[in-house]
Amino acid sequence: MDTRESKTKQELKEHAMDERIPEDFDKAEAHRQPEARKSPNGMHKMIPIAIAVIGVVLVGLLLLNGMVD
Repeated sequence: MDTRESKTKQELKEHAMDERIPEDFDKAEAHRQPEARKSPNGMHKMIPIAIAVIGVVLVGLLLLNGMVD
């Protein structure tokens, strides 16, 4: 780990060039990013179901509250 606070002009130039060049996805290191290999199915499908269940519970509570009075 580099703990120096300032970089040389050459290091600054190399860093700027590395940031400018887009990642080459043909040479991507997927083994270092296992989450990038996973398919995007999962919890995001549960969000609409959870919202619907919460909505039904809230409506039920409102209706029950109205019946009690």
